[in-house]
Amino acid sequence: MTYAYQGTLRTRPGRRDEVVAILLGGADGLRAAGCHLYAVGVSETDPDLVVVSELWSSKEHHDASLELPETKASIAAAMPMLTGEFTGVEARVEGGLGVDLLTGAAARP
Repeated sequence: MTYAYQGTLRTRPGRRDEVVAILLGGADGLRAAGCHLYAVGVSETDPDLVVVSELWSSKEHHDASLELPETKASIAAAMPMLTGEFTGVEARVEGGLGVDLLTGAAARP
């Protein structure tokens, strides 16, 4: 089962770009941890909102990634720049453009 997580992080005013840089800096090791997609975006309408979208081999892979030294270091570096306002949604991927190979779903004509 492919596990999806999408969340938002609210940064302190003027700190968004620094947080984005930290999040992107730790992305290299995620593939080996079972991550298929790690996308960091910013809101077009809210200058202090960061959006992170992830696809993982499983929830267990995602959870284990949070214990990686580089993940812990990124979280520690970003935390002082965050307000503590977070949202998150977990989902099981059923299919879609670009994810059929991850889920084992047959391509639709």
